[in-house]
Amino acid sequence: MTENSLFCCPLCGEPLSMEKSRLFCSNGHSFDRARQGYTHLLPPNRMHSKEPGDTREMVQARREFLESGAYDLFAQRLCELAAESLSGLSSPFLLDAGCGEGYYTGKLADFLQDSGIPARIAGFDISKSAVKAAAGKYKGIQFAVASAFAVPAADASVDCLTNVFAPIVPGECARVVKPGGWMILAVPGPRHLYGLKELLYEAPYENETRDIQYPGFAFLRRETVEGKLHLTDARQIQNLFAMTPYYWKTPESGSQRLAQADSLDTEIRFDFLLYQRK
Repeated sequence: MTENSLFCCPLCGEPLSMEKSRLFCSNGHSFDRARQGYTHLLPPNRMHSKEPGDTREMVQARREFLESGAYDLFAQRLCELAAESLSGLSSPFLLDAGCGEGYYTGKLADFLQDSGIPARIAGFDISKSAVKAAAGKYKGIQFAVASAFAVPAADASVDCLTNVFAPIVPGECARVVKPGGWMILAVPGPRHLYGLKELLYEAPYENETRDIQYPGFAFLRRETVEGKLHLTDARQIQNLFAMTPYYWKTPESGSQRLAQADSLDTEIRFDFLLYQRK
């Protein structure tokens, strides 16, 4: 049986049809579906490394940490904002850009269904390991390996685009979000994970706060969600570290201090930036 995919062809931009084993377009381009159900839509000539994005170990660390419930307050508000953006629409399309291992995508799908919003939901990430994990757990959601520089969605097709701490390419976002549609970006607040930074760095710093204007979008508002995090499990502390950018740029001395820590207390804060396509 053939049905329409939410994704479009990364080679020619035509709509993709979906069968059990593949996605294909009218121009004869075909993409195999993995056993887990996801599709690789990142052409080899657009891959800058053999395995771009998060590694399998980083994906596992992220999944363990998020499924502990530590960031549930952020997921809840994200879901409420997405529901606000899609309320009253018939069969809206929500696209989770940089979906990672699918935690937020899955939360969005469950919340919208429980709210009676018949959303069609898809997610993509550049990490094959992340998308494989997402598709393996969250059924009923279309997942693809793809790049933010070539979002695999048709022009003006997305009613709500969500992005939680993932890279953003403004031109691609403006291309795929339909007029009147929303873009919801989650960015770290000024003192998000400041306690972690105090362990990692000799001179910790606050994150910059800016209301960025993106071409083609009107800025609606900033929503702040904040709390405290108290971790006493060494593995969870390391999991949190592994899912942050600091994992890549922390000096060895900082990593050693963190490895010796038996607890971690830190502020946590997400700022949701809401935009509407003009």
